[in-house]
Amino acid sequence: MKRKLSYLIVLFPCMLTYVFGQQNNLCQGDYYTEEEGAQALKQTEQRITTKQQWEDYADVIREGILTGAELNPMPARTQLNVIRKDYRRYGDYIVENIAFESLPGVFVTGSLYSPANPKGKIAGVLSPHGHWPKPDDYGRYRADVQKRAAALALMGAYVFTYDMVGYGEMVDYGWEHNHPKTLKLQLWNSIRAVDFMMTLDKIDKNRIGVTGASGGGTQAFLLAAVDSRIDVSVPTVMVSAHFFGGCVGESGMPIHKSDHHQTNNVEIASCFAPKPQLIISDGGDWTKNNPKVEYPFMQYIYSLYGKKENIQNVHLPDDVHDYGINKRLAMYPFMAEHLKLKLKNIQDENGNITEANVVIEDYANFRMFNDDFPLPDYAVKSNDKVVW
Repeated sequence: MKRKLSYLIVLFPCMLTYVFGQQNNLCQGDYYTEEEGAQALKQTEQRITTKQQWEDYADVIREGILTGAELNPMPARTQLNVIRKDYRRYGDYIVENIAFESLPGVFVTGSLYSPANPKGKIAGVLSPHGHWPKPDDYGRYRADVQKRAAALALMGAYVFTYDMVGYGEMVDYGWEHNHPKTLKLQLWNSIRAVDFMMTLDKIDKNRIGVTGASGGGTQAFLLAAVDSRIDVSVPTVMVSAHFFGGCVGESGMPIHKSDHHQTNNVEIASCFAPKPQLIISDGGDWTKNNPKVEYPFMQYIYSLYGKKENIQNVHLPDDVHDYGINKRLAMYPFMAEHLKLKLKNIQDENGNITEANVVIEDYANFRMFNDDFPLPDYAVKSNDKVVW
């Protein structure tokens, strides 16, 4: 199995970094050729013939993720110290700015979307963003993130969008994305984001979903693999047999390989079986082979549980690497079905899904900390100052 040091950077906007101290166990970028990736899945399928064999192997994969990310054993779950402010109502949904401490002094900033008039317990969806870095098309402030969050809120869910490590307003204080331990902190932040969701008054703890694209897609299937509280997963444009993620937040620590195992992102995503999962793929990136390579393998794993219907693939051969409208149109009905949301709330009189009632806010609206509400003095302001 040969390692490649190059890949189509035009398809992935986050710079790939190799951490040479761990290089022997790192699987990054186009680690496999397309043929090698397909063959690896075939070998696993030949080796795994029963549900118990798969579950034993899935436990090895989960342990490999947590150990490789230096989260085994898990850190102490310290007080979240949640801050909620800047309540805005837009018709039938609400947006609030949120901050919580994933570790003492480590503030995770985000936005909570919720239905304006919820009835009874409601579902929750985590919405990690991808690694698009342009200042005018950035992180959780991107229009596509706002649209999916608001639309899901209109359908009746809490939706939490949150800044990835080295993104958002904390960049101003010294945080970097391109850091060797980004994956560790980011996965921990996502686990703590689930903890935050569980504190919400009306949350239905048995209806928790996650969806994201690109690096957010990687975050979705990693979180779904290691956190049993996730009930529905929609990783978008990222489940690939040959591509292992393009930046330190996805593959910068040895989560795919150890001295006793070798896995890939398809097997990691399959650890979510038999829970409902939709993988969305397109013809313009490394997910181009999903219909004939990755999806059949995942169907096989789900079939070991007798739940083949719980894994679905929507493939968009003419689409590119994004979470564009076609992908959102695929995600909404799936989330509605499996999280018991009201799809009709975002349908027009002809039954077509519409995002017309979504308000796209300016970046300034999302800032938690500013001159009037400053970052606490004790806040951790750089990656190297984190105390685990």
